[in-house]
Parts: sequence; structure tokens; C-alpha cells
Amino acid sequence: MSEVLDIRRPPGGSPKPRWLRVKAPTSAAYHDTRLLMRRLGLNTVCEEAACPNIGECWAQGHATVMILGSVCTRACSFCNVATGRPDLLDPHEPDHLAEAVAELGLGHVVITSVDRDDLDDGGAAQFARCITRIRETSPGTTIEVLTPDFLRKDGAVETVVEAGPDVFNHNLETVPRLYRPVRPGARYDHSLSLLGRVKQLDPAMFTKSGLMAGLGEETAEVHEVMDDLRAMDVDFLTIGQYLRPTARHIAVDRYVTPEEFDDYREKAFAKGFLMVSASPLTRSSYHAGDDFERLREARRRLLAGG
Repeated sequence: MSEVLDIRRPPGGSPKPRWLRVKAPTSAAYHDTRLLMRRLGLNTVCEEAACPNIGECWAQGHATVMILGSVCTRACSFCNVATGRPDLLDPHEPDHLAEAVAELGLGHVVITSVDRDDLDDGGAAQFARCITRIRETSPGTTIEVLTPDFLRKDGAVETVVEAGPDVFNHNLETVPRLYRPVRPGARYDHSLSLLGRVKQLDPAMFTKSGLMAGLGEETAEVHEVMDDLRAMDVDFLTIGQYLRPTARHIAVDRYVTPEEFDDYREKAFAKGFLMVSASPLTRSSYHAGDDFERLREARRRLLAGG
């Protein structure tokens, strides 16, 4: 029997409910994925963000690679990624990423990054180089990017879109009222308009965004965010439970029940999203490849009038 990792008690918080129990990572495939990332010098958001799904995903050879270094220029209160002086850009990072994708035989890859406010383009050119390199070495792999907000970085979104990812994801994370305590360096309207800009540049490109639940948001506020995203023609929404990484991070306000996540999913589909993933353990890149195929099929049905 696989060991079960009990994550029911958060740092300094109340016990977590039973639906937030996950298996500890023990498989040989998990360790092989970890060794590959170390050998190629790649960072993963799976590790840096202490994702609870790492055991399941890495056992399947799936990892979300985090480019532009491991140190972020922002200090969001929910995030476990280190904040401080950023790393120097690695010119070999696109090659190493492409090598990992080929070696793992990925059909779908998710590329994310830290915020790089210190760079003139926020790291957009590195995203583009990574996309281009993967296209050259693994032409059958679909590519999803999960980008920072590129605040005050003119031309950055255009650079990434021009490189042609299959999915452009940028997470709103929370409702506008909670931006100051949760994302103090970000602006809700800017993040929303970024997603709209992607559709202006390439109406056929899939767009995606995600929210965390359990930070103190009201249900009506989540519904309003859904409306805002649909106004920007966003195709895919993810909603998952916020889990406090350490006692230094913002506290969990409450644990949202699986039934409430089901309600969010139904509401989002009713509002016109092509794809919705909503559950306590949902994360932006969790089951991203399978969800992408469902997303493509949903668009096919829509265009066929079915």
C-alpha cells in the first residue's frame, strides 16, 4: 500500500479536511523525473510552489518547468517561490527545456516563470525562445505558457503570442477586493486586459486563467470574476483550494467543500467557458494535457454547432 502524506494540518492553522489527503511521492518514475530536472539544471513550479500533486504528476513524467530562474521580484503572500535578487538568465535554458520535453516524451508541456520586473521585457523573449526550441525538437508537442503579468513591459505579450503557444495562461489568482493583501505588486484590471490582448492578437489562441479559493472571497465575487473573464473571451478556467505553504504566508480563510467546487464548475460552464477544472486539488497545470484535449474537442463541437 502506498504511503499517504497527511497534509491535513497547515502551519499554524486548523486541521485540513479529508479530501485534502495526497499520496507521498515514492515511485521510481517520480525519482527519475526529479533526477532529469536536476541533471538539466531546470527549476519546476511543482517543487518551488510545494504543489500537493507533485507525486502524481511526476510519476507520470509530467512537470511544469519554471524558467527565468528560481528567484522572483515579487512577494505575493500566497506564493512559496523565493523573493530577492533574481538569477542571471541562463542562455542554455531553452535547449535544456527542449531536451527534457523530448526525453520525457511529453505530448503537452506547461512553461511558467517567476516575475522578472528587473528585465526590460519581463522575460518575454526567453518564453519565445523556449517555445521556438521545443517546436524544433518536439514538433508534435503542444505548448502551454503560464506567464507573469508583464506589468509595464510594452510589447511583452506580443512577443510571447508571436512565438505561437497553443495555450496562453495568466492567473488572476483572486477577486479584486483581495488583490492588495494577496497580490500587492499586481493590478486586477491589468491582468484581465492582458488576457483580452492575447485574443486581440490571435483570436484562435486558447486563453486560460485560474483562481484560488479559500482566501476570504465571496461566492458572488467569484461569479463576477467569471463574468470579467468571459468578457475577455477566456476559454478555460481553473479553480482550486489555496493551501498555506508556511506560517509566513497568508492564512487559509476556510476550506471550500467539493460540492462548492462542483457548483463553481457548473456556473462557469453556464457562463460560456469551453473548459473548467474546479476541485480542491486543482492547479493551473494539473492534468493540463488531458484538459487541453478536452478544450480542443469543446471548440470543435462549438464550431460544428453541436
